[in-house]
Amino acid sequence: MHNRVLEKLRQGQPVLGTITHLKSPAAVEALGAAGLDYVMMDMEHCPMDWSDVQSAVTAADAAGLEPFVRVPEGSRSAVLHALDLGVKGVIVPCIERVEQVEALISYAKFQPLGNRGYCMTRDGKWGWDAAYANGLSGYMAESNAQTLLIPQCETVGCLEHIEEIAALPGVDGILIGPYDLSIAMGLEGQFDHPDFRAAVARIRSACKVQGKMSMIFVGSTEDMVRRLDEGFDNILYGLDILSLMGHYVGVAEDFRGRTEKKEG
Repeated sequence: MHNRVLEKLRQGQPVLGTITHLKSPAAVEALGAAGLDYVMMDMEHCPMDWSDVQSAVTAADAAGLEPFVRVPEGSRSAVLHALDLGVKGVIVPCIERVEQVEALISYAKFQPLGNRGYCMTRDGKWGWDAAYANGLSGYMAESNAQTLLIPQCETVGCLEHIEEIAALPGVDGILIGPYDLSIAMGLEGQFDHPDFRAAVARIRSACKVQGKMSMIFVGSTEDMVRRLDEGFDNILYGLDILSLMGHYVGVAEDFRGRTEKKEG
């Protein structure tokens, strides 16, 4: 049940992950071979089902890549399914209120933090994980410590209550969704607007004060470097299918440029 992302963060090292929409275990394995720390299966914006997630989690584990999932919504069943499959991080979108996060903690964490339902499933190796050496209570404590609950701040409501949310025991970090947050603030894609920059700084500060992980999506290496310099310790870089497209768009443009010159 060891979480390599947590280990690096505790050593003061930032971590790097990406989002997968390809629904391909081979693609997940390749991301591990590329040297990333984690991959986020995206059930919110991709028609990915639980069978797809299960295959991706298995592939990630085999590749030494920590599996995270963004669930489609913050229900008990969605959170519990993800954790039972063995993901190391559950990201929940569209948070508006403190009460939503309190409910998520009750779904995601065992007692005494929450009230997560128990069954011997993949996350505890069906009862054979080393954490069980200390009995059921040992497994529950280890699961609470090693699996991350990460609300996503992408609404004005979440931003307005971010200090309270970050302070909740059971919240392990906050993911900033810059596109949706900028839209919610009426600043669509204006990431350098002073109000948006102040909002990002406020969220990062709330995490730092509480010793929680600060996580942000970026779309370029320039943004990655800027966010690292600002003090973010978790970078969610891009989307696998967009990276694939970006490479082949360049190849196709180069090909057309060369062939058109020859024809001319």
